[in-house]
This record gives sequence, C-alpha cells and structure tokens, in this order.
Amino acid sequence: MSAADPPQRGPWARKPVEQLVAETEDGGGLKRAVGALDLTALGIGAIIGTGIFVIIGEAIELSGPAIILSFLLAGITCVFSALSYSELASSIPVAGSAYTYGYATLGELAAWILGWDLILEYGVSVAAVAVGWGGYLQDLLASVFGLELPDSIAGPPGDGGTVNLPAVALVLGVASLLAYGVKESARANTVMVIFKVSILVAFVVVGLLSFDGGNLEPFAPDGFGGIESAAAVIFFAYIGFDAVSTTGEEANKPSRDLPIAIIGSLVIATVLYILVALTAVGLASQKELAGSDAPLTDALRAGSGIGSWAGDLLSLGALVAITSVVLTVLYGATRIIFTMARDGLFPRSFTKLNQRRVPARLTLGLGGFVALIAAFVPLSAIAELVSIGTLFAFLVVNLGVILLRRTQPELPRRFRVPLVPLLPGIGAALCVYLMLQQPLVTWGRFGLWMLAGLLVYLFYGRTHSRLQRGQAPRTGSYR
Repeated sequence: MSAADPPQRGPWARKPVEQLVAETEDGGGLKRAVGALDLTALGIGAIIGTGIFVIIGEAIELSGPAIILSFLLAGITCVFSALSYSELASSIPVAGSAYTYGYATLGELAAWILGWDLILEYGVSVAAVAVGWGGYLQDLLASVFGLELPDSIAGPPGDGGTVNLPAVALVLGVASLLAYGVKESARANTVMVIFKVSILVAFVVVGLLSFDGGNLEPFAPDGFGGIESAAAVIFFAYIGFDAVSTTGEEANKPSRDLPIAIIGSLVIATVLYILVALTAVGLASQKELAGSDAPLTDALRAGSGIGSWAGDLLSLGALVAITSVVLTVLYGATRIIFTMARDGLFPRSFTKLNQRRVPARLTLGLGGFVALIAAFVPLSAIAELVSIGTLFAFLVVNLGVILLRRTQPELPRRFRVPLVPLLPGIGAALCVYLMLQQPLVTWGRFGLWMLAGLLVYLFYGRTHSRLQRGQAPRTGSYR
C-alpha cells in the first residue's frame, strides 16, 4: 500500500513503510547524531552488564561448569534474531524497534502487543540490572573502605533488603543524563564500554594464570536439562543488542550502521561471555559461585595467587558495566514509548521534546517509575519475566521478516537475511524452545502483563490511534 492510498481501519490495519519513514523526515522528530561506532558501543553497553556480572551466579546452580554451553546455546538463539533485526532495521530505519516492525507487517493490534511487551523488556530490565549494581557496590565499599551499608537499604528485596536505595540513585542519575542529550549520553556510554570490556579481558588474562581444570568436574551434573534451563536464565545476559534498533531516527546512516552495530555487538559479547564463563568456572567451584551476588569477584578471590586488588578492580568494572546497561536500555524504553505516543496509542504529552530535541519529560518520568520497581522487587523475579518478554519480541521479529518478504518483496533492503524463510524460521523455533523452559509462574506473570496491555489498548489506544482516525502523522513537539 502506498502513502497515497486511503488509511486502513481495524485492529489489523498496517502502517505503510513509506509513512513510517516519512514521519521522521519532516524536521520535527528526533535528532540524528549517532554514528556506527557509537551504535556498536550502544549495543555492547546494553548487552554486557548484570547478565555476566550477576546472573551467572544463579545460572551455574542449574548447569554447573556446563554453563559455557548454556551461554553458547543462548547466543546461537540470538544470532538468528539479530539477522532478522538487521534486515528490518535497514528496511524501516525508524525508532520503535519491534513495535514499528510489527506495525508494518502484522497490524496495529500486534504492534501494540509488541510495544507493550518491549516496555516490559526494556523498562523492567533496567530495574533488574540496577538491583545487581547494589551487590557490587556493597562488595567494593566493604573491601576498599571497610564500610557496609545496612541490608535494609542496600540489599535486593527478597535477600534481606527492604528498599534498594543504591539502585534508585543509579536509575535516577542515568535518567537525568539521558534527559540532557543523546549525543552526550552516547559519548559517556562509549567510554564506559571501553572500560568494562577492558576489565573483562583482564579478568580472563589474570584468571587463566590460576585456572584449575579440576573445577570442571562434574561438567554437567544435571545433564542437558540443566544446560537448557540455565540457558533460559542466561538469555537475560543477551538482552540489549536489539536496543540498537530503537535508534533508527537518531542514527546518521541507519540503513548501513544499524545492521553493523546489531550483529557486531552480539558477536563481540558472545565471544567475551564464553571466555569469561570458562575462566570463572576454572577459578572457583560450582558451590563457591552458586547464588553469589558478585560471582566474578568471588571467582577471582577464590583463585590461588590472585590478590584482593583484582577482585576490587572487577567490582569497579561491574559498577561501570551495569551503569552503561541502565543508560542504553532506559534509552531504548523511552524511544519505544515515544513512538507509540506519536501514533496516538499513548498520551500526546509523551512526545514533548526539549530544546535539544530529547523527550526529557518522558525520560525522567519513566526513570522514576523504574526506580520504584528496582527499589522493591527481587532480582530473580524480574530477570525471568524480562527473558520471556524478550523471547516473545524476538519470535515476532523473525516471523516479521518472513511476512514482509512476502507482502513487500520490492521494499529496499540494505541488509538481507540469507535463506529466508529457513533461518528466521529456526530463530523463531529456538525462541519458542527457550520460552518453554521458563517456569509456570513466569508464564503467569507474563500473561497478566499482556492482559493488562490489551485492556489499555481496548479502552485507550484503539480510540486514540491516529491510524484508526485517519489523521496525519504527528512528530515530536517542543516545550
């Protein structure tokens, strides 16, 4: 359908790709200010954080030393989805990620479901990584300064804490930086990414000097079932590369740079994850790492001949790493909500931009909401819920590539997934496979979240949708 055709109606109405792109090119939208290097750093910044620094302590209880294979399984699942994201990002270089792709391929209702799901993935995952930040802060303060914050104000709820004030401070601080400007935020993130990758490389180099092969036995105490269960938990560690796709309107050359950043950041993170996991299990036994709030620091301190300074440096690296994750993922959440509000599915006030063409009001408001979640919700409950939400988004993106190839074969594609529909089909199947590994309670929470989203759409989004009303696109406005 071309932009000149009459608008579609109903919950399955699709928004033409031409219209999606046109909405970003009239000078009233977000500012293009981010290049390929910053985008790749954005992807790495979003991926490498709580997943490798914290979640590994929970996952190794399920897999044992075979956690290496769990990382590999989760990474392979993401590769197929990364290819699909890259094709859609190069074809539809607009903010909104899977929400926007769903609008173009599956229709408004499916787009809303995806957008609501992405709010879960991005918004709630910020709370999860912020909770993990507090554990490393506690460890660093105790080791370097001999200070211990009371668990009641610094520990995660469910682990002896009542309110996690460090997590609240982190989220609000990052939200303030994002509200100031996207270019400044991207530069700060690039510096943090370089630092945290350097720390992880140093962890591998130092750790291999004290590697104990005996810690690898028994390799898979619970068999393949333990490996796949851990992979479902570890999948949380890969969440983030899709955040690159939310920058479609702020990338300098989106059709070229987005695929490079999406695939590049995922490959770099996967290789680093496997090396770090191998080093960790070679330094410490499964018993020593299981359930740890700071597993990599504990692994270094367990390794013979490694001084406490290495653990302290690792804790500092974890703090920087998790900070950059909060920055990049919170950024992605605001851009998704901004795009949905521009389409009329959320209140118009969410599209207000400041003089730097940044949705500052939305950013600060969402930051406050996420800070409340981080203050009072346990990490494990958040991580499982985010993982299933992300897998659902990846599933739809893989299916979207197949559908868009059939419905709009003439659409320009700077990047094309090879062997369609085979590779996207494998990606979709792997997403379903890992979703089925989640516990029933997680499915129940996910179902309640999606039900709440459907009610919001029925009572607000459906009646305010600009597509349903046949109204012209609305870009961001200035305060």
